[in-house]
Amino acid sequence: MTDAAGFSERVERVSISGIREVFEAAGADAINLGLGQPDFPAPDHARRAAVEAIEAGKADAYTSNKGTLELREAIAEKHRRDNGLAVDPEDVIATAGGSEALHIAIEAHVDGGDEVVIPDPGFVSYEALTHLAGGEPVPVPLRDDLTLSPADVEDAITENTAAFVVNSPANPTGAVQSPEDMREFARIADEHDVLCISDEVYEHQVFEGEHRSPAEFTEGDNVAVVHACSKTYSMTGWRLGWIVASNDRVERMLRVHQYAQACASAPAQYAAEAALTGPQDGVDEMLAAFERRRDVLLDGLADMGLDCPTPKGAFYAMPEVPEGWVDEVIDRGVVVVPGEAFGAAGEGYARISYATDIEEIKEAIEIMRAATEAVR
Repeated sequence: MTDAAGFSERVERVSISGIREVFEAAGADAINLGLGQPDFPAPDHARRAAVEAIEAGKADAYTSNKGTLELREAIAEKHRRDNGLAVDPEDVIATAGGSEALHIAIEAHVDGGDEVVIPDPGFVSYEALTHLAGGEPVPVPLRDDLTLSPADVEDAITENTAAFVVNSPANPTGAVQSPEDMREFARIADEHDVLCISDEVYEHQVFEGEHRSPAEFTEGDNVAVVHACSKTYSMTGWRLGWIVASNDRVERMLRVHQYAQACASAPAQYAAEAALTGPQDGVDEMLAAFERRRDVLLDGLADMGLDCPTPKGAFYAMPEVPEGWVDEVIDRGVVVVPGEAFGAAGEGYARISYATDIEEIKEAIEIMRAATEAVR
């Protein structure tokens, strides 16, 4: 049903991201601690692979809807190498970033009125994409350490539940789910016959603990893994992600992908293949840099008296902040994102990205310290 202006009810239920609103309100010279984007260059060998493909005329035409076989083989090998999973390249779809992978997973599995259980606070796309599919998001508040409780997810499942979303390491919290949690999520998906969408785009940003996928533990076909080159290889602008699932699920998601996208960008596919199969040194270098930045930020937040669960992965911290803190910080020239942009349970928190230069982080800490004193 459309509204009086002729717009769909689904799109009217979705607003511009609160993250984008913060960016547009900030000054041009602000220190940006709101951006979920590594500040490192993409790997040279990935860039060269794209250039060589373009110059050889290999990137001029559509690829297979699922992506080139060579890329899908590289993705399958990545999951064997990193996760111990036997993935058939035919059960992979290369997408326009992890965002499209999430989109086609939800579109292919959610009917009007179906429920999707999502973490709260959680990545902004989960709620919006559920609305766009005509579904109903069911937010589940996080535990005190900002991880998602499998028991709470299971309690939220009803006969109308089509899927639930797990994100580890997580945006916006930096939380890493335990292997025991991931095993439970797989059990829940199997026993209730609902899809677990596992968003693993921050897999390689883990400082403490270990990344495990529910796909390692499932005994059925109820887990779909969303991944991307964006965070691992600092290739956000290349828009190359993928989804791995059972063949039946892939074939349904392919129908959405085929009409919405046809195929992922061909130059980006060649770059991603090279990133996945080439040297991985840059991944470890970024991880070490993010951990140093995290520790500087956490020390600064503690010094100003702000409580913050230690983020064990990704490149975000989510401290509890006093009322008015976010506006005060932004007014003083540092971009942070209010926690409520990620769900109602995020109220009273702020998301801080430390994917920026360590000297800028130190400068931002002093500004945040002054803002904290001003609002107390």
